Amino acid sequence: MKTYKNSYESLQIGEAILAKITLTLCLLGSAIASKAGEVQWSDLTEKRVIVVGDSITYGGQYVAYLEAYLQLKFPDQGLEILNLGLPSETVSGLSEEGHAGGNFPRPDLHERLDRTLEQTKPEIVLAFYGMNCGIYHPYRIDRFEAFKVGMRRLRDRVRASGAEMIHLTPPVFDPLPIAKRTLPAGLKSYSGPYAGYDEVLNLYAAWLIAMRSEGWNVIDIHGPMKAALLLRRQSDPMFHFAGDGVHMNAEAHWLTAQLIMEGLGASDDFSAWSSAEAMVTSFLGKETECVSLIKSKQRMLCDTWLTHIGHLRPGMAKGLTLDAAKTKSIEMDSQIESLLK
Repeated sequence: MKTYKNSYESLQIGEAILAKITLTLCLLGSAIASKAGEVQWSDLTEKRVIVVGDSITYGGQYVAYLEAYLQLKFPDQGLEILNLGLPSETVSGLSEEGHAGGNFPRPDLHERLDRTLEQTKPEIVLAFYGMNCGIYHPYRIDRFEAFKVGMRRLRDRVRASGAEMIHLTPPVFDPLPIAKRTLPAGLKSYSGPYAGYDEVLNLYAAWLIAMRSEGWNVIDIHGPMKAALLLRRQSDPMFHFAGDGVHMNAEAHWLTAQLIMEGLGASDDFSAWSSAEAMVTSFLGKETECVSLIKSKQRMLCDTWLTHIGHLRPGMAKGLTLDAAKTKSIEMDSQIESLLK
């Protein structure tokens, strides 16, 4: 992990002017100490945490890995980490023409944010947005401004509710695995993803990092993930973290969980574990199904709470009733506790 972070400072991300400017901003932003560093990794075991984001968060692996680590470190402490990611969602409120075949526009987090905060009453909110917010098109200032406005609204509303706000920079968009489906710069319209879209995400990430100077608690995912990707491609030119260029695989989710815990001050050498499952085996001296069980529990609770709170994204699983899900969660927590002994 530390190797990836250090290598990011010396790697040349690209030749495009925007990418060069963004890399400089990232490095400058990383040197600015966050003024909102009062949230520490141990707080995640003592306070109710919700995680909001798009389909990458809804997929849930990095959230489950966070819970697995905290369960191992604090076996006697009750945890409340609720994944409320919603596929296709943005914080910018934007949607490209013809999204989902024209069946529905991208949902906007702000449509459900107040209800989410009121009904879940979190003490810490962790947000992982950006991938969808530029709608996979080349950079344009109005889209960038919409992203910034959306992020400010999110932070202001969360803090007004009394909760702490933690932002993650967006992950990497990787055009290599989907090269045949990407489109070049300079087109009047885009029916598929722009090949240089990661340049846009570079800029979004750099802006978030720069907001540390205003007291924002921001953990950089994009920079270290890009560095890790480029480092791995030195030995394997076709290596990727996302087979479709967007949705992270288990390795990238594990990297994301590591970066979050390190960003909040955890001191373990996460690079010693190749996966969350390897971490559990290292702690317990045996293989268990606890990570899989945590994923199942979080999926059940996520679907249930999304339905209970309400949203505008069609095609989602309904889940259980809230009472039934809470009862089932207690049963599954007991099973997880037994596996961790």
